[in-house]
Amino acid sequence: MKVIEHLNRAKNPLFSFEIVPPPRGRSVQEIIDIVEALNPINPAWIDVTAHSSSAYYNEKEDGTIERKIYKKRPGTIGICGIIQNRFRIDTVVHLLCLGFSKEETEDALLELNFLGIHNVLALRGDGPNYKKEISKDRRMNYYASDLVEQIKGLNNGIFLDPLEGCSKFDFCVGVAGYPEKHFEAPNLKLDILNLKKKVDAGADYVVTQMFFNNQHYFDFVNAAREAGITVPIIPGIKVLKNATQLNSIPKNFYIDFPDELVEAVTNDPKNVGAIGKEWAANQVRGLLEGGAPCVHFYIMNDTSTIVDIVKTFQK
Repeated sequence: MKVIEHLNRAKNPLFSFEIVPPPRGRSVQEIIDIVEALNPINPAWIDVTAHSSSAYYNEKEDGTIERKIYKKRPGTIGICGIIQNRFRIDTVVHLLCLGFSKEETEDALLELNFLGIHNVLALRGDGPNYKKEISKDRRMNYYASDLVEQIKGLNNGIFLDPLEGCSKFDFCVGVAGYPEKHFEAPNLKLDILNLKKKVDAGADYVVTQMFFNNQHYFDFVNAAREAGITVPIIPGIKVLKNATQLNSIPKNFYIDFPDELVEAVTNDPKNVGAIGKEWAANQVRGLLEGGAPCVHFYIMNDTSTIVDIVKTFQK
């Protein structure tokens, strides 16, 4: 089913999960093990992240410098195909603007359609660490709203070039929201207006960046509704696992930790696993009681604690 269908038909609390492809050179078995661990708690769907290509430079024996382009974490579409067709769990493929042309995006959607995968998350993404030459006949999406517009155009049979035997696609499109605002936005008000552009372009739902204070989510939802955004807004959360994340998470995701959580971890760093688990469980409880349509876990491929949390809400 599509994500929006899961949301509309839900009679019990929904939980979805986001996993990261293994690094280049590793085996997909790592992902299979993760999905097998999640399977007993009936994931509504599983997101699989995507990553732009990177470049590295190698000095050859003759003294010349060779540049090679590669993906650190390849296999997003293949992983989604394995999960959906082996485990019968719906998947959401992350699609990026930066680093990909519209032609490459259309090709990816053709492949997803072939595999029977009809959920995507449209993201601007971080650009590759090299400049990609784009010829005049190759076009790019520069913003997530542009990417949503292309996907919805394909749903209406609008392809870059006519495709024989292919009329329309049928993708459900999600987009990202930022309860504490995107780090590039000057304020939350303008960030929500940018979110509305993505929804107006055809996005079916919003999933938020992680947060550790539920009030950020509820305030964000209220502000979005006031701006005219009516689609479901799914909260995304992460379980704190170690004390070093007090520094790394704000640095990488531009979020703020509540004072109470920081003090608890600082005063008892050896017990951070239990502290993080309890904090996340309380977040889930508050979000569901507050009417959240689903809780989305950023698991970073660590399942044990999250499985325990979800089971307490499925009894």
